[in-house]
Amino acid sequence: MQDSQSSQQLSQAIAVASPLPRKSRQARVVWRNNVVTVGGDAPVRVQSMTNTDTVDAVETAIQVRQLAQAGSEMVRITVNTPEAAAAVPYIREQLDRMGEYVPLVGDFHYNGHRLLTDYPDCAQALSKYRINPGNVGKGDKKDKQFGQMIEIAAKYDKAVRIGVNWGSLDQEIMADLMDQNSRREKPWETRQVMYEALITSAISSAELARDIGLNPDNIILSCKVSGVQDLISVYRELARRCDYALHLGLTEAGMGTKGTVASTAALSVLLQEGIGDTIRVSLTPQPGEARTQEVVVASEILQALGLRVFVPSVTACPGCGRTTSTTFQELAKKIDDFLRGEMPVWRTQFPGVEAMKVAVMGCIVNGPGESKHADIGISLPGNGEAPAAPVFIDGEKALTLRGEHIAEEFQTLVLEYVQRRYGQKA
Repeated sequence: MQDSQSSQQLSQAIAVASPLPRKSRQARVVWRNNVVTVGGDAPVRVQSMTNTDTVDAVETAIQVRQLAQAGSEMVRITVNTPEAAAAVPYIREQLDRMGEYVPLVGDFHYNGHRLLTDYPDCAQALSKYRINPGNVGKGDKKDKQFGQMIEIAAKYDKAVRIGVNWGSLDQEIMADLMDQNSRREKPWETRQVMYEALITSAISSAELARDIGLNPDNIILSCKVSGVQDLISVYRELARRCDYALHLGLTEAGMGTKGTVASTAALSVLLQEGIGDTIRVSLTPQPGEARTQEVVVASEILQALGLRVFVPSVTACPGCGRTTSTTFQELAKKIDDFLRGEMPVWRTQFPGVEAMKVAVMGCIVNGPGESKHADIGISLPGNGEAPAAPVFIDGEKALTLRGEHIAEEFQTLVLEYVQRRYGQKA
């Protein structure tokens, strides 16, 4: 009987895991001929934000371009003063001169209604507005000032992200929900009330925007918090209660490993469940670290989940007592940096190259096998082994590298492989 059951179980195919399909409206974020669709059947989009003073148009344009070339498909800039608003058209002009048509998103808080009204060139140069309903005004001014911004967005057919943040939550909504909660027979926990306040603020603001005249397909919602489990809880419920495109991000994620791990944990769970249409990883840059690191992490999350491919992947072993650790570590990093550095050009010259797989392995245990599975791979000799590094191309051993210049020679082989395999499709 047991043998029969075991045989039946073995005959059943193991299900292949894949993210659930997303179900949301499709927004369009446009500049010139660059149309970035968000939601629906569009790919999950990567976005980022500058940390330059927007008043410095040249410095801001340079950083926007760096973020775009790293893979950011929309870049948000702070618009907080009249001087910043006046600089936006010049930033857009600088980018257009460089041939960089990445859409710009204006980040507005407190005075956005005045800036968009007083600086129409700014309103037109931006492709999308980010509005926080928690700080557009108090009392009677709130709906009026929110309405002014929405009317301008509708006039110029701009996308709007209504971004609720629990650090600047609408206190009127929170107070009202707390009052309602106190009258419940079984009151919710304070955290649950906060979840409801976030969701209520986002959805009610979206409905008000529609009433004012904004195309519902131009609305993107976000409810950003800084706790992993909080983010998962809020977005599951938000997705259940609306069909707007959703922006995901763990706000104030932190620095380095902490920020990377926390963002990856939260976003991966939601993306696997089919929740989320655009993401940002809000990393605090470490001293000397490039702003583009947040784009790299966001791209890696999507690529690891199999949702997107941005750059050829490098498989490398962690190293152990068998490996000549510094040699293969240096080669792996050099190849990874080389691939990322070439991608802005390769995207146009070599279509499909982003799906290429490269292996840089440290010894003979798993090295040859992993290298055969890659498009091109190298298996370096381990400690005490012969100083010979076989190179495998398309699953077959092609040659063996020896000597002190293995790294440079392998990099040349990778470049030749890219030109030969993907250049024909250009």
